Amino acid sequence: MTSHEQRLVELEVRLAFIDDAVQALVAADAEQSMRIAALERMIHDLRSELASVRTGQGHDPHSEPPPPHY
Repeated sequence: MTSHEQRLVELEVRLAFIDDAVQALVAADAEQSMRIAALERMIHDLRSELASVRTGQGHDPHSEPPPPHY
């Protein structure tokens, strides 16, 4: 095998490893995106539930005075 052929084989092997790494990163990114979306839905649901609990207790968040840092 000539040195050019050997270099080409080495580059092909490196490219295969890089391709595998990119595919793993894409899969991890997709999983993280799904987890983030689920967490955002949960936060939205919790905020809605908290608002309904406050309303049920006769608590109007708009009538509260602003925090001290205002």
